[in-house]
Amino acid sequence: MSARHLDFIDEAARQWGRRWDGVPAMHAVTSLMRVQQLVIGRLDALLRPHGLTFARYEALVLLTFSSRGSLPLGKVGERLQVHPTSVTSIVRRLEASGFVVRRDSPSDGRAVLAEITDEGRAVVERATVDLTSADFGLGALDDDALTQLSELLRPVRREAGDF
Repeated sequence: MSARHLDFIDEAARQWGRRWDGVPAMHAVTSLMRVQQLVIGRLDALLRPHGLTFARYEALVLLTFSSRGSLPLGKVGERLQVHPTSVTSIVRRLEASGFVVRRDSPSDGRAVLAEITDEGRAVVERATVDLTSADFGLGALDDDALTQLSELLRPVRREAGDF
């Protein structure tokens, strides 16, 4: 069997089972981590022509969901579930691209708002067309499988305190 037809994760699980218990969990988590790498790579390739990464795209989408098109940076981090320094980096890059502006909050002197620009709204629309056309990198799965996958992962997220 040639190396390109060998599923290295299956082989790792086989080798793991010779030494340790927990093969199903090891196999699942290794598969999950690899799929995450593959999907992020696909998404970033689709978003690169728009000057975005998936993290920046998510931030812009979040701002489009806001009724005012703006949110305090703390709320952006909370809703995207990322560290405050990551939010600062994401917003700075979006600002440098002209997709957001930072403003002082009129209601809280300590808070800074990220506000999506018209250019930011336009790039979200274009990028979303590309992502949805590519099924967000998950085209190998039909809608039923995608729903099932989301439901299978929900208890893991819940147990970790994700919601």
